[in-house]
Amino acid sequence: MDVVASQAQLALSLSNVSKTFGATQALDTVSFAVKTGEVHCLAGENGCGKSTLIKIVTGVYQPEGGAQINIFGRQYTHITPTLARSLGIAVIWQDLALFPHMSVAENICVDEMIGVVPKWISTRSMRGRAANILDRLGIDLDVNVSLNTLPIAQRQIVAIARALVGEAKLIFMDEPTASLTQNETESLLEIVRSLSAQGVAIVFVSHRLAEVLDIASRVTVLRDGKLVGVYPSSDMTQTRLGELMTGTTLSYSLSTRQGNKSRSVLETQNLCRANEFHNIDLNIRAGEIVGLIGLIGAGRTELAKALIGLSKLDSGQMLLDQKDYSPRSIRDAIKAGVAYVSEDRLSLGLVQEQSIADNTVISVLDRLLVGFHLLSARKKSSLVSHWINELSVKIGQDTDPVSTLSGGNQQRVVLAKWLATEPKLLILDSPTVGVDVGARAGIFRIIRQLAERELAILLICDEVSEVLYNSDRILHMADGEIKREYIPAQTSAEALDRAIYA
Repeated sequence: MDVVASQAQLALSLSNVSKTFGATQALDTVSFAVKTGEVHCLAGENGCGKSTLIKIVTGVYQPEGGAQINIFGRQYTHITPTLARSLGIAVIWQDLALFPHMSVAENICVDEMIGVVPKWISTRSMRGRAANILDRLGIDLDVNVSLNTLPIAQRQIVAIARALVGEAKLIFMDEPTASLTQNETESLLEIVRSLSAQGVAIVFVSHRLAEVLDIASRVTVLRDGKLVGVYPSSDMTQTRLGELMTGTTLSYSLSTRQGNKSRSVLETQNLCRANEFHNIDLNIRAGEIVGLIGLIGAGRTELAKALIGLSKLDSGQMLLDQKDYSPRSIRDAIKAGVAYVSEDRLSLGLVQEQSIADNTVISVLDRLLVGFHLLSARKKSSLVSHWINELSVKIGQDTDPVSTLSGGNQQRVVLAKWLATEPKLLILDSPTVGVDVGARAGIFRIIRQLAERELAILLICDEVSEVLYNSDRILHMADGEIKREYIPAQTSAEALDRAIYA
């Protein structure tokens, strides 16, 4: 376990920090410290207390009595958001909290523009300030363009630049790479290293354990609101870190199932859509998990959308259970027995403001109607209870907003919504994005159980380990076409890495 650095080296030091919400102990006498210029990982499953800790440091929440807070060598009894900003503390949340219809310059300088008293803003000065910050990051980006024209990787950079305008000395980064490609991730990590070299302390929160160990010098692990320990990254492995986070031993084994002897559920021949994919031949059988991996932009999601009728094919043929399958909409796909779990859980998978129950039944409302086209409360309650229990979704009440659930439990609700349609084929597009390591294991356990019930599954993933340990066959997609098929027991993570990132 790591020895805490001397007080002079510390950007932030917390001790004896506790926070209770009703009957829930979110943090229990936790200590945390990060050095000046250090990249430090804050690790733990969803619900372990990471966000609560960050909100205490930034003044959103106040800790219970007895907490000690030291920031850049000064003691504080409590922090307010205004004080946190003045001390150089910034948070880049996963949703970035940017303004899509404003320019890059306006987004970077927005905190300087907003004040209690209205003031004149010099557009020229604002653009110059934004350009200088981007130059500090080594980024060439037009500050005049609207943010909504930029890809997510460049929006991340804008969020970092906005923090630096406020002279940030300590930056919390919440899942900064969750939506990035491998190359984009590497570019972002280089920026993080550059900021560290300039003396900025970075607290990095990520469920991608490989990059955590790559970028951070130390890792603080929380579990159930308690401090597990502080560890040097050099002495840590992904497996060990996952076990510390979950408190359980994680086991990984390659699939040896012989799903290829089952009946064919989906067959495609020469599927083409201009500028997206071409000559796609698939054969997914009942009870088989086919992994589809490739860099973002390879055409994976575009292919998935064509399979469920969200986009139109230019050419090619599809058969579902040996019958012609040509969906013109997602409703057609559902009727035919095809379900799709989108990679964008927050905006496409769930209606965050609606209840857990309403999200679960939203795809099958027509099956719950009784006389005069009224919704049967009994049928709805029975269906919701079945899937909540079947998928072991941890909830308070099913009337609670789905936004109150952790990422892993939200993903289980998405699965419940689609499994309620009783599909023959389930397409899962990056089902573990933003989900912690323990919840991931639970989701893949459910996926394997579904396959054992003869459900055909197309599993689209970004991470090699996910397809390697959870697929019966693996298809590598690049430049809009299937490059090669792999059998997990006959390949390795290293071989897949070389092929994908070549």
